[in-house]
Amino acid sequence: MRFGLLGTGHWAAETQGAALAAHPGAELVAVWGRDGAKAAALAGRYGATPYTDLDALLSEVDAVSIALPPHVQAELALRAATAGKHLLLDKPVAVDTASADRIVAAVRERDLSSVVFFTNRFRDNIVRFVEETAATGGWLGARVTQFASIFQPGSPYGASAWRRERGALWDIGPHVLSVVLPVLGPVAEVSAVAGPRDTTHLTLRHTGGPVTTASLTLDAPVGAMLRDTDFYGEHGVVSMPVPEGSAVSAFGAAIDRLLRGGPDPCDVGFGREVVAVLEAGDIALREKRPVTVA
Repeated sequence: MRFGLLGTGHWAAETQGAALAAHPGAELVAVWGRDGAKAAALAGRYGATPYTDLDALLSEVDAVSIALPPHVQAELALRAATAGKHLLLDKPVAVDTASADRIVAAVRERDLSSVVFFTNRFRDNIVRFVEETAATGGWLGARVTQFASIFQPGSPYGASAWRRERGALWDIGPHVLSVVLPVLGPVAEVSAVAGPRDTTHLTLRHTGGPVTTASLTLDAPVGAMLRDTDFYGEHGVVSMPVPEGSAVSAFGAAIDRLLRGGPDPCDVGFGREVVAVLEAGDIALREKRPVTVA
């Protein structure tokens, strides 16, 4: 499958581009970027052709892989799907449900394949954990703490404008939802409270009754970084294991699943479900009230 890579930043270069170039079933033939020099540099690194004209790139590829801020990704993903290209997207797919709905409609109308890269859902040990935990059932809820620290010297993400604007809800929140939704089911209502150091505290009421509580930040003190996900219920408590493997190998698994075709548990429909919960959380934070998920 001939891929075009949209984006020229760290994630595009070091994760998506590296995985596409190494994958035996993919051919990275094109790189698009608004900055022609950056597109040319990254394309040269992987033996691809640089483009600043998206329509020209789309005419040369079968699929696109997008490594761009979510509000930019949504627009370009819709253009690519409308042109009949398969989609390998990053999370979140958009910053509003209406944009995500348009992508889903375009993909389904054209019978395209789509995969959204929720990193841990493409790591073998986490895939097994999610499947086994969901099959066990009887869970009353989940407790999640995700305290990251991206604003330290040397972090490739600290200067990210969209992460600074949107915070942990939109950056870490998709990772949390990608694990709790398959186990506990859809979210019906979201409450949210803001805390120190741009921390977001979420309470998610799932349709079947379970409740998830999650605390998220991108600005934790270095000594307070923590990543815990626990499910509790009739069978006791189970904790998500430490993810194994690199982001590049996980992205390779995402490519495998796109090439396989057919329905995928992490397709754009699931990506839309995640965006709806995040959007409700955003409203709950601003308006200080519980919000029903659309």
